[in-house]
Parts: sequence; structure tokens; C-alpha cells
Amino acid sequence: MFDLDDCRRFYAEEVQFAANLTSPALIAALARVPREKFLGPGPWEIGMPDMLTGSVHYAATPDADPRRVYHNVVIALDRSRDLTNGQPGTLVHYINSLDLAPGNRAYHLGAGAGYYTAIIAEVVGASGAVVASEVHPELGQVAKKNLADRTNVTVHLGDGTQFDPGECDAMLINAGVTHPLPLWLDRLRAGGRLLLPITVPMGPNLGKGVVLKIIRQPGGYAAQLVSFVAIYSATGARDPHREVALGKAMSTGALMKVRSVRRDRHGLEDSCAVHGDDVCLSLAASTVAAQ
Repeated sequence: MFDLDDCRRFYAEEVQFAANLTSPALIAALARVPREKFLGPGPWEIGMPDMLTGSVHYAATPDADPRRVYHNVVIALDRSRDLTNGQPGTLVHYINSLDLAPGNRAYHLGAGAGYYTAIIAEVVGASGAVVASEVHPELGQVAKKNLADRTNVTVHLGDGTQFDPGECDAMLINAGVTHPLPLWLDRLRAGGRLLLPITVPMGPNLGKGVVLKIIRQPGGYAAQLVSFVAIYSATGARDPHREVALGKAMSTGALMKVRSVRRDRHGLEDSCAVHGDDVCLSLAASTVAAQ
């Protein structure tokens, strides 16, 4: 039987191909970070999504052997509250899109139990830093405990949309929003990358939409589509008025064609996919100087 290190290496390769990973450092991090540490004691419950109904069915592993968790599957943290560790192939695909490098400073909103925060911390290395936030108080405490041995990680307990993460090279917002908050855009360093799900409601505290990658450039903020998504909402970063415009932009396909984030004051134009006075998702290329 394979030993645990073999299973971790196989898992890293499985996720590499499932998520089309291009970062060798990220693939290596998957093989190093002990996933079982962030799941609680086994046996564990493996989630199996039903593509027809959208519901998730669970099946328990036959024992508490940590080798059971090294697959590209969702694992429950607390079924009573529908909390999971997330799909590795999905979350790591997002991390890969951030183009992390050693020495980067990153912000992770929605850290959960800390597993993907630990992955980010591995990639940025000892010369880098990660600031994580988790709104769920019990999960946040678990994350603090799980990440206590990582000197390059700081965990903030509370609403991450109300938290100033400081200047960052990369940000991963792991919850659905209607728009990038001005503070997040302000805190991006030159060349900084922000990854966030832009969603419309589809149920209690749940939304569907797209994941956008926003890059701070000398000429403004460029944007590009990363993937489609269904995800829990960040209630502190939702604007009911923009939800109407988002719904229209999704139905027409405009949301999938967003090319920039405008911050200059302007009226509603044909190029505005989702207009806002402070932040506008635009179909036009980035030409306005970043502010």
C-alpha cells in the first residue's frame, strides 16, 4: 500500500491535471501541506454533488486513515451548517490564477479552517506573508489553531469585507460579491491581482455568477473571466441595486466580456456591464489611470 507521502504526491498530480495548474510551487505545496490537519478527526464525510438537483450527498470514509482524504473531493467540516473544505481543483485553480511568487503579500477572505491559506503561505514562502480572515467565529478559531505554526500567516476573526488587509500583491475573495470593494482596489500594489466571484442570488446566502481576475496596471484595472461559480455570499460586499444590473449582464452575456474596472466618475454608457458611481465593470479596455 502507498505510504502517506506517496498519496500526497499522487493527490498533487491529480489536482494538477484537474485544475490545469502551471505553478510548480503550487503543485509542490499540495504535496506538502497535510490536508487531514485541517479536516478534524476522521472518519470523514466525502461530498458527492448531484448535478441534476444541485444538492450534495455524503458518504463516510471506512476509517480514519489520512490517505482517504488525498483526492480531488469535497470533505465536510460540519454538515449541520453545510460547511466543507471545498473542492481542491476549484480553489487551487483560483490560487494558480493569482500568479503568486515568493515574497508576495496575499489576502485570503473566507479562510475556513485554513487549508487553502496554508497552501498560499507555502507558495509565497518565508519571505512572503498571508493575511486571512474568517467571518464564522468557530471556524476562525480553528483556522488560527491550524495555522499557528506558520509564522508568515496572520488570521483576522470577523467580517473580511470590513477589514483593511494592507497593501497586497494578491487577494483571493472566497465568497460571492456584487462588485470589488474600493478598499480592495486601493490596496492592490502595482501589478497586484484580485480574484473574486461576482454573483447574483440563487438561494438563501448562495449565489451564482463568474470569477473575475482584476489586475492593477499603470493604465487602470484590467479584468478577465476565470470561470463560472456557485458560492456562498459575502453579505458585507453586496449592493441590492447592482444585483439587478448583474442579473441583466448575466442573461445577455455581458458579464462574461468584462475587460476592465473603471473608477472614474461617469454616467451610464453602452460599455458599462454593471455600472456604479465608485466602481464600474466595463466592457472597454483599461485606459483610465488607476486611482
